[in-house]
Amino acid sequence: MSILSLIFLFMIFLSLQWKTSTSQTWIKAGYWYAGSENPMPNINSALFTHLICAFAYIDPSTHELVLKASDEPYISSFSSSVRKGNPSVKPLLSIWTQNGKFGNVGNSSNFLVMTQTPTYRKTFIESSIKMARAYGFEGLDLYVATLLNTKGNMTSLGNLFNEWRVAADQEKLILTVGVRYSPDLDSMSYPVDSVSKNFDWVHIRSYDYHTPMTDNFTGAHSALYDPSSHMNTDYGVNEWIKSGLPASKLVLGLAYHGYAWTLVDPKDNSIGGAPAKGPAITPDGSISYDYIRNHMRSYKINSLYNSTYVINYCTIYSFWIGFDDVEAIKNKVVYAKKMGLRGYSVWQLPNDHNWELSKAAAQEDNYRGHHKRIFVIALCTTAFFILLIGCIISNMRKRIISKVKQVMVMMMTLMNSGKSSYHNQQVISFADIREATNSFSEENKLGEGGYGPVYKVLSSSVYKY
Repeated sequence: MSILSLIFLFMIFLSLQWKTSTSQTWIKAGYWYAGSENPMPNINSALFTHLICAFAYIDPSTHELVLKASDEPYISSFSSSVRKGNPSVKPLLSIWTQNGKFGNVGNSSNFLVMTQTPTYRKTFIESSIKMARAYGFEGLDLYVATLLNTKGNMTSLGNLFNEWRVAADQEKLILTVGVRYSPDLDSMSYPVDSVSKNFDWVHIRSYDYHTPMTDNFTGAHSALYDPSSHMNTDYGVNEWIKSGLPASKLVLGLAYHGYAWTLVDPKDNSIGGAPAKGPAITPDGSISYDYIRNHMRSYKINSLYNSTYVINYCTIYSFWIGFDDVEAIKNKVVYAKKMGLRGYSVWQLPNDHNWELSKAAAQEDNYRGHHKRIFVIALCTTAFFILLIGCIISNMRKRIISKVKQVMVMMMTLMNSGKSSYHNQQVISFADIREATNSFSEENKLGEGGYGPVYKVLSSSVYKY
């Protein structure tokens, strides 16, 4: 095998390895809620692969998608705005499925009714694709994280997902879905097989496990682990995988908000379980990461990090606040990599005005991805040089064997000539031949004939008369 052939094979091998290591895009997604206090933030889109605009709503009477009048100007310009900072970013439009046109908190009974009628499903699908195309979105996201809280018939969901996938493929649109942290709740379950088959990936809502509106005690609302409860991200991820959804389709939710409780005992600063008497600071206790950091700086206090739950918390007077800081975000990205997940998605972007958390997540991803690529290249290069050295040694060995054979042929020819009937021919020893040719020196080589190389004789001692 020639050196050029080896180089060609090496390039093919390296390209295959590179393709394998980068065949699936690591998702770095972020939700932007059009109804947020900052309606059009200057999104640092270079930190993301996909940006999701929320929300479009389903009209309960027509089953078509509609937009809130105040949101429409921002949603209509969302795609062009985020592409200015990153032309390769893919904008998606998220669809709210709870009752009400404008995202009212409630159940999803109207959505389930829509899924049971073929004509309603068709109307919904056609209007969703029409809206996506009209506003320059490259995909659609269905937010059904609260669907399992609804009592209703979910058997038609699979039909909707199947029909939507066919229509989306024709338009070359991405389809994603936002779900609860685990696939089951009481007797209700997501149709996991249909979810796995029809969606490009699944956003897990891995936060809001405990809130001041639902619990009279403090709790880690976005705990990665919780030794005392199943309400944690690791449990939910493993339940989704056990139910049949590949880890490579799961995208981990990251929370850019926290919750504040009013403590019964202001001195109780434990990570969870401290008696509380409702929310603090805001009506429902929810606080953006930016507000938490500014509040902590104002009071000159630092947060505590708990490695068991993977969460930060602090106490300000009688308020207990739980949230994710840079360290928690990095550890959750590491967890997603370790579990073989598809990536992460953020709720929501305006809560990280200085992009402190987003940079932490993206840098962790770049660091690990960079080292993975270096490892693949180093492995391929080492394999190539081992193969190259092996071929060189093999070629040298063949040449040496060939020369030895040529010498042996010459010796046998000379020895056989001693047996000739011509009386004036004689047998010449190998030692005499070696002496006469100066150990078969290249300088004494005259050329090559049919029986091998021909040498000039230096000594007359080989001639014996």
